[in-house]
Amino acid sequence: MIITISRQYGAGGSEVARRVAAALGWRVVDNELVDEVAARAGLPPADVAEREERVPSFAERLARTLAASTPELFAAPVPGGTVPKLQETDLVRITETVVAEVAAKGRAVLVGRAAPAVLARERDSLHLQLVAPRAYRIQAAAERLGLDPQRAEKVTDETDSMRARYLRQFYRRDWYDPVNYHMVLNTGALGLDGVTEVIVGEAGRRGWMGGAVAPLPIRN
Repeated sequence: MIITISRQYGAGGSEVARRVAAALGWRVVDNELVDEVAARAGLPPADVAEREERVPSFAERLARTLAASTPELFAAPVPGGTVPKLQETDLVRITETVVAEVAAKGRAVLVGRAAPAVLARERDSLHLQLVAPRAYRIQAAAERLGLDPQRAEKVTDETDSMRARYLRQFYRRDWYDPVNYHMVLNTGALGLDGVTEVIVGEAGRRGWMGGAVAPLPIRN
């Protein structure tokens, strides 16, 4: 059982994920995934402190941490813990591996990472996309990042473009096509509480309520 949340930038995907996970007693896997992998690799927090939501940035951080902790994921050995020069396709494969591991453990709310495409054949899954009016999202980005509206607009548009490109290039999917999701929910219209209620209600209809899962153990 897993819930995936794809989201337009500024639509509140991370906050909704946390609320849904809390209501269900599940774990949420968002940027925490990068922190968890870093902890397993024994890397300092500063290595993953920058939490850009753009896919290449995420994949590069993930590659650095996994190269130290799980070298078998790479085509060639990693001497001395040095990260090899990787193509983006290699980084996509690494990301897919981690997403699949999260799904295998179940009872998680997973944010982003092209999870609906990676887990398209997972039967016990609920794939959601969160959207909101552009002005709503730009304002949310400006407040969250402390940017002026013009800069927030640029970040919002570029991030959405990057996410759409990633899905189109590697999975031949249209990020904006509602058919790729079980539900598309508008946080601008329903509010974070309303969207959370709809998702939790659907999880309850599927019999997924309860059954808390402890966080993944950190390797020493």
